Amino acid sequence: MTTQAPIVVASSQARAFAIIAAALFLNNTAALMLGPLLVDIAREYDTSVAVAGQLTAATFASWAIFAPLAGPFSDSLGRRPVALAGLSLMGTCILGAAFAPNFFVLMALLIGAGLSGAMIPPNSMAAITDVVAVEQRGRAIGAAQGISTSAAVIGVPAVAVLASLGDWRLPFVVCGALLLATFVLSWFWYPRGPAVGPKAFSYLDRFRELGSISVFRIGMLASFSQRTAFYAVVGYVAAYLIDTYGMSVGETALPLAVVGSGAVLGSLWAGMIADHRKRLSFTAGAALAGGVGAVVVFAIDPSIWATVAIAFGAVCLLSVGWPVFITFATDVAGQSRATAVGMMGGSNRLGGVAGSAIGGAFLAIGGYAAVGIFCLAAVAFSGSVMRLFMREPEPAA
Repeated sequence: MTTQAPIVVASSQARAFAIIAAALFLNNTAALMLGPLLVDIAREYDTSVAVAGQLTAATFASWAIFAPLAGPFSDSLGRRPVALAGLSLMGTCILGAAFAPNFFVLMALLIGAGLSGAMIPPNSMAAITDVVAVEQRGRAIGAAQGISTSAAVIGVPAVAVLASLGDWRLPFVVCGALLLATFVLSWFWYPRGPAVGPKAFSYLDRFRELGSISVFRIGMLASFSQRTAFYAVVGYVAAYLIDTYGMSVGETALPLAVVGSGAVLGSLWAGMIADHRKRLSFTAGAALAGGVGAVVVFAIDPSIWATVAIAFGAVCLLSVGWPVFITFATDVAGQSRATAVGMMGGSNRLGGVAGSAIGGAFLAIGGYAAVGIFCLAAVAFSGSVMRLFMREPEPAA
């Protein structure tokens, strides 16, 4: 009888991690699924692809705005109610989008999906830190981030296949149904522990508390700089392949899947680094190597697959920092872990905006080679900030 308790605990943790990972994967799939569907959506509603593309912008904008704001609800009210609310609302919005009668209803539903989906990543990462031993947090976060990132390699191609079997509405039906199924499983399996934060609801105090921690502020800046480089590489590598090698959009699918798998590998590798006492040094070094790889990707043009291989390596190295920064944030945040992850998530999305916008400006000024130089400058700045101003904290219990 005495040997059963650890087994039960381990089984409970495995179930909790499984549904959290499923939620992260489906959340990221839903966030990225519009890409292959824009042409069909534009045709359905008799508009242009450029206008249909605003659906993606609206979804990400609502996500970016609400992600930092959702954390205090999780820290004050508990992980379980936030997880159930996010999954149920997002599943309902995604499923409802399959039956949208017009473009404006579709946009409203996708904005709702962005708002509710923004609740899932910070709450999920904080929940993982609640149930995993301190010395294993980094590995668990790296694994969860790897599963989430695999949506670009598995989820988005699956969306394209489903759309080819039916129409653009079928992927919404399947993704929405899977999100609601995950909600049902979460109802039974999600940990029923008490709220992580104090019982009295606190909101602005959590932001003030984190804002007063200098290493957290510096970590957000370093993370923002690294994610800027990451999104610049990911955002412009397809255009580079098309313009340099004359590939069609369809022909870039396999190379982009290979490059995307670099982000998965980098996230898994980061899990081991995040638990190391010299994780910040390793992260800065990996980012700098990734920046050098970005320069090589955009500055020379060997064979197509040699370029893809270099891009794979650059993306892998540039992906290491994100799980490390999440782990770092949870270590210094005390009982405001979801708030910290949400704020880091905001810096991540801002990095996406900067990588696309500033990277585009460098492209217009100096061509693709300038994009690579911009990436190297961004990670060099991040590494300098980490080296000069960041120190390893004592892990929070």
